[in-house]
Amino acid sequence: MELKSAVLAVAALCLALALLLPRVALSQRLATAEAPAPAPAPRHVDLAELFSLAGPYGTFLGYLTKTGVITTFQSQANDTAAGAPGVTVFAPEDSAFAAVGGGAALSNLTADQLRTLMLCHGVPRYHPLSSFSALAASGPAPTFAGGQQYAVNVTDAAGTVRIQSGWATAKLVSSVYSTSPVAVYALNRVLLPEQIFPTAPKVAPVPAPAPAPVHGDKANDGAPGAGEHGASDVKSSSCRRV
Repeated sequence: MELKSAVLAVAALCLALALLLPRVALSQRLATAEAPAPAPAPRHVDLAELFSLAGPYGTFLGYLTKTGVITTFQSQANDTAAGAPGVTVFAPEDSAFAAVGGGAALSNLTADQLRTLMLCHGVPRYHPLSSFSALAASGPAPTFAGGQQYAVNVTDAAGTVRIQSGWATAKLVSSVYSTSPVAVYALNRVLLPEQIFPTAPKVAPVPAPAPAPVHGDKANDGAPGAGEHGASDVKSSSCRRV
């Protein structure tokens, strides 16, 4: 009798397990099916690639690479976490570097001075074009160069933004890229803080804009605000010693 009771108990246990295990497996499959797919990794902007492809920024990219500042800017651009400040880069065009004493003024800088100069062209915060009016009213904006002496003053007059640095008034001539957390703007001047340039470097004048095309006997009126690079809504920027 005892053996028979034991056999019956084992059979009952096996039957219970047979009924329970499919339910457990089904629950696991349902839980797996309902779990949300992981979010895709954010796409980072490759600044070196952007400067290579976007236009006449080869000289600027060369200096950024030589000084290692491209790594500093890129690290800031790669931080896409919620609340990350982002980065704004002011990129002088090739003609802006050529205008600074034919480039001689920069070639005479020490490695530390050149690195600091490049850092002065970046602000450790994302600033879309729509924010420049508020930025102009808020006072000097700090740059990656650090210290109040390298902060930039932004002015916004009738939609024209400028940034002044000791010896330079640079105009923001176009928006190269602007999607949070990265903004890149083209400048027609290299920023020249007096802490790096004790005396004013020789700078060639900015070429006059090309005249509006003439169609037949009537000249194109050229609506006000038709700026350089054909961008009528682009502002300009200047970096001034503070």
